Amino acid sequence: MGSLVGVRSLAGQVFLLQSAVVVLVVAAALAALVVQAQHDSTADARDRTLAAAESFANSPGILAALASPDPTAVLQPSAEAARKAAGVDAIIVYKLDGITLTHSDPSQIGKRVIGPYAQAAAGQPFTRTFQGSLGLSVVSAVPVEDVHGSVVAIVSCPLTVERVQHRVSRQVPVLFGSAAGALVIAAGGAGLVSRRLRRQTHGLGPIEMTRMYEHHDAVLHAVREGVLIIGGDGRLVLANDEARRLLELPADAEQRHITDLGLEADLAELLTSDRAATDEVYLVADRLLAVSKRLAAPAGSAGSVVTLRDTTELRALYGRAETARERLKLLYDAGGRVGTTLDVQRTARELADVAVPRFADIATVELFDPVLRGEEPPGAGTEIRRTAAAGLQGGGPFYPVGKLIRFSTSHPIAAGVVSGRAVLAANLSTSDGWRAQDPERAERILDHGVHSLLVVPLRARGVVLGTVAFWRANASPRFEEEDVSVAEELAAQAAVCIDNARRYTREHAMAVTLQRSLLPRELPAQTALDVAYRYLPAHAGVGGDWFDVIPLSGSRVALVVGDVVGHGLHAAATMGRLRTAVLNFSALDMPPDELLGRLDELVARIDAEEAAGAGAPGIIGATCQYVVYDPVSGQVVTATAGHPGLAVVHPDGSAGFPQVPINPPLGLAARLPFESAELTVPEGSRLVLYTDGLVEDRDRDLDTGLEALRGALAGPDRTPEATCAAVMEAVLPAQPRDDVALLVARTHRLAPNQVAEWDVPRDPAAVPPVRNACVRQLEEWGLEHIAFAAELTLSELITNAVRYGTEPITVRLLRDRTLICEVSDGSSTSPRMRRAQATDEGGRGLFMVAQLADRWGTRYTPTGKVIWAEHALHNGTALVADDLGLTASGNSGTGPHGQHSTHSNGESPQGSSSAAQRRDATDPSTTRRPPVTTARPCLPGLEPS
Repeated sequence: MGSLVGVRSLAGQVFLLQSAVVVLVVAAALAALVVQAQHDSTADARDRTLAAAESFANSPGILAALASPDPTAVLQPSAEAARKAAGVDAIIVYKLDGITLTHSDPSQIGKRVIGPYAQAAAGQPFTRTFQGSLGLSVVSAVPVEDVHGSVVAIVSCPLTVERVQHRVSRQVPVLFGSAAGALVIAAGGAGLVSRRLRRQTHGLGPIEMTRMYEHHDAVLHAVREGVLIIGGDGRLVLANDEARRLLELPADAEQRHITDLGLEADLAELLTSDRAATDEVYLVADRLLAVSKRLAAPAGSAGSVVTLRDTTELRALYGRAETARERLKLLYDAGGRVGTTLDVQRTARELADVAVPRFADIATVELFDPVLRGEEPPGAGTEIRRTAAAGLQGGGPFYPVGKLIRFSTSHPIAAGVVSGRAVLAANLSTSDGWRAQDPERAERILDHGVHSLLVVPLRARGVVLGTVAFWRANASPRFEEEDVSVAEELAAQAAVCIDNARRYTREHAMAVTLQRSLLPRELPAQTALDVAYRYLPAHAGVGGDWFDVIPLSGSRVALVVGDVVGHGLHAAATMGRLRTAVLNFSALDMPPDELLGRLDELVARIDAEEAAGAGAPGIIGATCQYVVYDPVSGQVVTATAGHPGLAVVHPDGSAGFPQVPINPPLGLAARLPFESAELTVPEGSRLVLYTDGLVEDRDRDLDTGLEALRGALAGPDRTPEATCAAVMEAVLPAQPRDDVALLVARTHRLAPNQVAEWDVPRDPAAVPPVRNACVRQLEEWGLEHIAFAAELTLSELITNAVRYGTEPITVRLLRDRTLICEVSDGSSTSPRMRRAQATDEGGRGLFMVAQLADRWGTRYTPTGKVIWAEHALHNGTALVADDLGLTASGNSGTGPHGQHSTHSNGESPQGSSSAAQRRDATDPSTTRRPPVTTARPCLPGLEPS
């Protein structure tokens, strides 16, 4: 053992070194122990005094004790008990005037004390350390606050810090014992180290080892290749001078992990892996290094040797390849980022954004105004609008986005538009054509650091849509000819996207125009309903939703809402066809179920015709709801074809969805009859019709949407306009994917004094009394100025019903915006108007009715038919026989004083009937015909009302 740890041996030297280290560690531990003991004692004293003071200051009953006649008698026992429990020197309570209320020394009670308690008196607790007669001490003071937050007393708690020597003396034996054990272990370790060193150095002494190291070091640092030796744990064992120079390694690089040396990620990955390499090229700083790596052991776990050769001459080739790669990646990214929408302006912004900063520092896109509107671009011109820009910080000296700019013919942008080819202005400071546009602005642009410009026209289908201008500034290199091809390819991709967006904009504008032309521009005048509506096209494009308000005979009104599946021109055109069909069918006064049946046949016929065409799309889906409201009875008749049902809001504010028979969408009924529902609503109710786009969405099912609609409709009575606003605000999806149509109608009733009705026996003698009663009713209504025309109309219609109809026969007058005369009977045959020949005795009765009335027609009921005629209330012209053109035909004449000798119903004063009465109706055996509405022809000297 003695030979192993001799002073001259390596092990002896190690042992001496370890002994010195142990002594230094023991001394340092002793000093640290003293400092730590001092710190711990002081910290413990501060914590204990502050905790004791706060606990006593906030203890229950202290405020009551302070307010008692003798606070000391109450608080002194508690303070002593708390002092012993907390292990502090004293718990002292002072009044704000310094009088001591409690103290561990009773002789101090009642004395005035002057101390640094101003902070506590201000409501802030504190702890301080001071050197007292007993040594280092700590005192903490805490204010006592009443319920109002006012300080009424101060609790002070002093404590003498324990002497450090007491604590250190307890640790010294342990410390010295540990030092002795460390020396013993060090001696044993030195012996073991000496044995191991002899085996590993193969018996070489220090001199031989030093000589061998010097030879190795000379060879290693003399070679012109970098050499790295890396351990199996990834740490750098050795690096020669050349390797340090090539990799710019820090001075302390050895024994550090490869990943901590700041190397490039790909090179560091190779050096730390178990993979061998031969002349792999890596970019390190501004050098290209050829790296070769060999594993030091077959398994590679013992480390590796790496050689590095500088191949900077390959840098130029690598730079060109990298530039090409970046350009290809730019074009690839542009294909995914430009043209994400069919919006022209957004596509232009995407082009500018993708070019900055990867290709240019600033990019601006200018487009012709017709392109922005979806129209074809002009053939030539230099007036162009800046549509998008990127890279402009605060706008700068450039023209703002949205400005219409007229470029001079010498400007590179104008030259690019006119020639249709790219224009390169590598050095703007020497470009006179660019400066000529606006010299002052050009100087400011140059002062902004911009120095190079590349303009490329945006061409699609051989037409120039605009230009894109790329600008480089400050430290960026100037544009070169190699950049032109990249810019042209980028502009070509963007031009196709912009042209697609332009064509979509044009189609969308056409669809919107078509749809607006097909939808009602204003609601028709009528008094049965107060109507308000909302129509909102979908974000995806124009759809096929539509609505209508159609006045019918008898003051009735039809409400229609429909939906054609899909968007675009086809959906809008189909909507127009269906709306026109509904208008035509409603003119025939069909009931809702029959009207939807006819509409279903029409849709099926259109589908069949278009399916037989050259791939023309049919109506892939359409729904409709048709509602008829009668203001006389308050009855609502509704039928629906695959459409959401009607909502009814009663005057009391309750809302519901009446049960309506479910019918399939249009075109799918397979010739099955449609069903309708009837209900009676009180006056002031609101009828709500809507399309599914309002209540249904991808994020919300139909039931949830209907409940939301019910909640929005319920509540106090609102006007239809206010109802529309409330529904749109509460129910409308945030991003509607379908069109939304909403129709709200509040019902009115005709007052009883606006309706007059008579039952007529099937007897020609009953005609005059009924006619006279009608005339009296008109006089009561103040309609004497149209009584003559109405009397003639009623006479003809009643006589036809008596002669050719069946019972029951009823006459009804309605005073609304017009005077409505209705004659109903139990027959389903309808009279028709025909043009009588000059030799015919009759056939002119309905012709006369058509001349007298503004409108007339027939509608069928479940019990028969109603023939009606309308007279305008403002028509005050007294019609005479000459105006009717009857005297020429010899069918009626005038007396000596110009008065009618024959009544308009064909009866003579003695009750005889005219020939017109006998031939105005069809034969009772005539099959049922669709109702006919005939517009009033113009009488001589009168304009149609």
